[in-house]
Amino acid sequence: MKKVTLFIAFLICFGLNAQDKKAYQLFDKKGKKTTYAKLLKAAEKSQVVLFGEYHNNSVVHWLQLELTKDLAVKKPLVLGAEMIEADNQAPLDQYLKGEINQKQLDTTARLWPNYKTDYKPLVDFAKENKLPFIATNIPRRYAAAVSKKGFEALETLTAEEKAWIAPLPIAYDENLPGYVNMMKMMGDHASPNMPKAQASKDATMAYFIEKNLKDGSIFIHYNGTYHSDNFEGINWYLKKNTPNLQIITIATLEQKDLEKIMPEDYNKADYILVIDEDVTKTH
Repeated sequence: MKKVTLFIAFLICFGLNAQDKKAYQLFDKKGKKTTYAKLLKAAEKSQVVLFGEYHNNSVVHWLQLELTKDLAVKKPLVLGAEMIEADNQAPLDQYLKGEINQKQLDTTARLWPNYKTDYKPLVDFAKENKLPFIATNIPRRYAAAVSKKGFEALETLTAEEKAWIAPLPIAYDENLPGYVNMMKMMGDHASPNMPKAQASKDATMAYFIEKNLKDGSIFIHYNGTYHSDNFEGINWYLKKNTPNLQIITIATLEQKDLEKIMPEDYNKADYILVIDEDVTKTH
């Protein structure tokens, strides 16, 4: 009778587990499952968190906000994002100080189409808690100029315009795998200047992160996952300038299987966020 009872209990537990639906699973860089608690603990010990995202994934935006809230309880924070360009810092600061409202920010800053659903909660959290929020990205018109003419295009900018980009000359390693893969993905349409445009973004974001680091604080930065995957991009520029900087990277993947990741995705980041591919997209 005891064996029968145990068997029934096992079936019930198995049934409950089979019905359990998860939206995401975290893995470490060795491909082992890990927990949000471990991610939070590691982030708390860092100076910079590079949270790589898929721009239209609802779960990644939710987890960014949750991690930001939980870190804010433990340490002073500085927030920053790829999605707001450096020449929009002034209106962003006005909004954070309550000098302009959301409608006025909409008309004075170049906000992404999914700003209200995906990034406004982060900016508003900074506003409510009086935290700095840094517009880290190079103005897109300058990145576009690099894509057409190379880094030389940046030399023609005015002193004011150069204040919105990484100091010149921008270091560049064309052999970094991320830039090499970008060329491969573009195929016949590839131009040697395309990865340079990407590098101008990576370097500028790293520059504004480093410029706004504060002792005892954590800078949490939200960026497309490709900008920090494989410890390249923003991470490469930060480490080049400050080798001992304590950085935690988070990469995002979308796939059906939440139980394992492929070996080629090992070492993509310190923590790899795998999200069910069916999760709702925000745009």
